[in-house]
Amino acid sequence: QVQFVESGGGLVQAGGSLRLSCAASGRTFSGFAMGWFRQPPGKAHEFVSAVSWSNHYTYYTDSVKGRFTISRDNAKNTVYLQMNSLKPEDTAVYYCARVTRKSPNSNWQNLDDWGQGTQVTVSS
Repeated sequence: QVQFVESGGGLVQAGGSLRLSCAASGRTFSGFAMGWFRQPPGKAHEFVSAVSWSNHYTYYTDSVKGRFTISRDNAKNTVYLQMNSLKPEDTAVYYCARVTRKSPNSNWQNLDDWGQGTQVTVSS
C-alpha cells in the first residue's frame, strides 16, 4: 500500500502560479508512472498530467498544455506539478496517484485510492 500526501495548494489570482508536491510513503512508487488528477467543484475526477518512471516522458490534458509542468524526484519519492498562468477553471482539489494505461490511445487510470488532495482556488 502506498500513501500520498499532496501539498502546495492555495488561493491565487488568475495568472498566478503554484507548485504542488506529492510525497509517497509506504511502498514507493518505484517503476510506476505518476499522475495528477483534479476534481472541480461538483464534478468527477479528471486527468491532468502524468510522468513516466524515468522522467523522460510527460503527458498533459489539452487544457493545461504549455502552462503546467510535471516532474518527479525518485530519490525523494516525490512528484511535482508546477502550475503557471492559472485560470479560474483550474479551481479544483488536486490529487496524485500511480497511473497506468492500456495503450497510448487509452485514458490514464489511477491505481491508488485518492488521498486528501490539496485545494487550488483561482480567483478572477
